[in-house]
Amino acid sequence: MKIIIVGCGKVGTTLAEQLNRENHDIMVIDKNASVINSITERFDVMGIVGNGAVYQVQIEAGIKETDLLIATTNSDELNMLCCLIAKKAGNCHTIARIRNPEYDSEVRYIREELGLSLAINPEMAAALEISRLLRFPSAIKVDTFAKGRIEIMKFLVPEHSILHNMPVRDVFRKLDCHVLICAIEHGNDVIIPDGNSIITAGDKISFIASPAEANHFFKHVGIDNNAVKTVFLAGGGRITYYIAKILEHTKIKVKILENRVERCNELSELLPKAMIIYGDATNQELLLQEGIQQTDAFASLTGFDEENIMLSLYAASQSKAKLITKINRIAFENVIDSMNLGSVIYPKLITAEIILRYVRAMQNSMGSNVETLYKIVADRAEALEFRVANEPSIIGIPLEKLELKKNLLVACINRKGRIISPRGKDTIEEGDRVVVVTTVTGLNDLKDILR
Repeated sequence: MKIIIVGCGKVGTTLAEQLNRENHDIMVIDKNASVINSITERFDVMGIVGNGAVYQVQIEAGIKETDLLIATTNSDELNMLCCLIAKKAGNCHTIARIRNPEYDSEVRYIREELGLSLAINPEMAAALEISRLLRFPSAIKVDTFAKGRIEIMKFLVPEHSILHNMPVRDVFRKLDCHVLICAIEHGNDVIIPDGNSIITAGDKISFIASPAEANHFFKHVGIDNNAVKTVFLAGGGRITYYIAKILEHTKIKVKILENRVERCNELSELLPKAMIIYGDATNQELLLQEGIQQTDAFASLTGFDEENIMLSLYAASQSKAKLITKINRIAFENVIDSMNLGSVIYPKLITAEIILRYVRAMQNSMGSNVETLYKIVADRAEALEFRVANEPSIIGIPLEKLELKKNLLVACINRKGRIISPRGKDTIEEGDRVVVVTTVTGLNDLKDILR
């Protein structure tokens, strides 16, 4: 597809990289010439220096032949104007990043009036992911398939775990748990396991299960998955506001520490159920005084990555709280993964993933049949949900007889709402929804799983 990206900040650059990797024809627009030069040198994309909301600039970028325009500048209003002009000039699909909480209640109206295909709020998306993690505190990452009936979770195998040195094939037999282990991160290696793959302490394991079975599994492997009753949020920005709003309807008590007195006053009015504390999150005495040692969950959500990392490391030294760390800019993923930071949240990657999912859905109407897409290990492994059309090379044939690509696992079959954990004798039928986990990126069609 031909895609135009307006605004080449963190999200725009991440999108250009990922969409280019999937062989789309990408054009980027930004007012900053050095930013355009940097992106066009790093990736195989075209670039124009200019204002993406100007009709003539969009014409020069080829809006009339474009399938999708994505506006991710720092201005919500500019993003909406870019999309409005693109809709009129090129009649293409449009996606706008809209971040201001004031627009929250009007997003549906804005989408309808401007003809937006998707309006995305990165902070709200990050807050939703964090709220899912608070529901399953033992998990590092939680994604959902089959409209919430199946979840893919990632967790760290602790020292002295019953799983240590256990082959994958023994997990079901010895623990009597209906879970399917679909990815193992062992150091820098990502493995799509077979029955002989060995799990060791320190590995990060991704598995697929229903919410009830996930709880059952955590109990069997000796991981405490007690519900979070209190959460301590360091930093009073937009993500913190959205988390507190989501948790207003739960029994979780929220405590927010913010170092700007005006923002504390704002939050006190907006969040009457939360406890707002004025103070510096780097003040150890204040953190101890406010109960960091007793809290069930601690999220570092300030505007500074370095501060968030230090706060999470300090919280880990003082408590057994579920840790959540927001990272905006730092790109040393291997270094970050080696630290005890709990669940690391990258708002730019969450946003890019949602947009990527929409792009895959657009391709459905162009012949692709990917319904849902999640990156389970950065850019090295993904889980895809396919809808099954009449595909003679696949349907009705036992999985053990299909010649599947290497590093690929058929992880789950959703047959009219009945969830099947597939074994060798199971078959894929027309109308099924099938979840595939693989390190082979860029699959667009179910038949792509075959060699």
